[in-house]
Amino acid sequence: MMDAEKLFAALKPIQEGKGYFFNKDKKLVLELLEGLIVNKERYGYMSCPCRLAVGEREKDRDIICPCVYREPDVLEFGSCYCNLYVSKAWNQEEIPHPYVPERRSREKMF
Repeated sequence: MMDAEKLFAALKPIQEGKGYFFNKDKKLVLELLEGLIVNKERYGYMSCPCRLAVGEREKDRDIICPCVYREPDVLEFGSCYCNLYVSKAWNQEEIPHPYVPERRSREKMF
C-alpha cells in the first residue's frame, strides 16, 4: 500500500530530474500527495487533488498529476496551481509567490 511518504520518495528524484521540485513546505506536500492517493483509490488514477475530477479517465486526462498545466504554470508563476510542484527559484524565495490562476477551461470542469 502506497502512503504519502513513499510516494514522496518515489516521485522526488524523478521530478527533480525534470526540473520540478516539491514545495519546501513538506506538510503541504504530504497532504497533497495523500489527496493523490485517495483519488487513485477512488478513480484508478491520480487526478489533481486541487480540482474536481469526474471519474472518467478520458475527461480527466488533463488533470492527472502531473497535469498538463504544470509546465506552463511553473514557467510563468514558479508554481503549479496546487503549489505541489515549484521551481528551484520559488523554493529559494528568489521570485514572488503570486496566486496561480486556473488554466483549465470551464467546459472541462463539468
